[in-house]
Amino acid sequence: MKLHCLAMFVAILLAQSTPLHADTEAATARRLEALGATVVIKADRIVELSFRDSKRLESQQWQEIGSLTHLKKLTAYGGAKGLNDETVGFLVGLQELESLSLDGAQLSDAGLRKLAELKRLKRVSFFHLSFRKDGFTGEGFSAWTELPDLESLTVAGMSMGDDGFRAIATLTNLRQLRTWHTYRTEASNAEIAKLPRLTTLKLGQRLPQRGDAPLSLSDASLETLTQIKTLETLEIGEADFHLPALRQLTKLPRLKRLKIDRTYLSAADIEALKSALPGVQIGFEPLIEDQRKKLDAYLK
Repeated sequence: MKLHCLAMFVAILLAQSTPLHADTEAATARRLEALGATVVIKADRIVELSFRDSKRLESQQWQEIGSLTHLKKLTAYGGAKGLNDETVGFLVGLQELESLSLDGAQLSDAGLRKLAELKRLKRVSFFHLSFRKDGFTGEGFSAWTELPDLESLTVAGMSMGDDGFRAIATLTNLRQLRTWHTYRTEASNAEIAKLPRLTTLKLGQRLPQRGDAPLSLSDASLETLTQIKTLETLEIGEADFHLPALRQLTKLPRLKRLKIDRTYLSAADIEALKSALPGVQIGFEPLIEDQRKKLDAYLK
């Protein structure tokens, strides 16, 4: 009789707890959807959350997002300025998070280090992170050596310089790195070349701090890139490349795919490059007139 009563008690608890959890997740989903979120739910748990416009997210919303402990993918585009050193602590409970993409977050290097507590991160993309924020250097990436599964990183549109790339160079598990429109110089390419497992690399031009800022991507960069012997996919653009320098890419033994855009190369140059790299799939987009004008101005 006692066993029967105990079984009934357990059954009642289970019946009560499961709907309560499901109702809580559903209510959270509705509130976030009202703010423009796209929500993916599996087994009554929110596992993916995406905002095309995150300007409306304030401290309360970031706290609620941080309570979604089964979240695996978080994307906040459109200016996530509400994510800062005060609110980033709300996210450290997302211990199942694997993918993080942020646009416009305002973190110091200390705040960037805080994200290193998300131990399961595999893929991270930052756009306009801490743009023109006083004191931000990107050195906070040095704490990310504690992320054993991190394999892909994007840093774009950021006022982060060579110190940041020196820190990124310590993330030895990286397989993919994409960067453009940052304050880096040619020295950052030498740091990138130190990554021992890099298979995919996308490089665009620097973001000028001043009118006389040196270029970070040019013919001179290509010799540095040939040091990355693990490289299989390379995408380069926003530079004045020339065929003799590009031929140096024959030194990359594993290169399979090469994409070149926003450069002054001709179709004849590309055909000659294909002959020099017969085992490489080469993609090329010739400049249209508007793109040519923009490139002229950008490379001054």
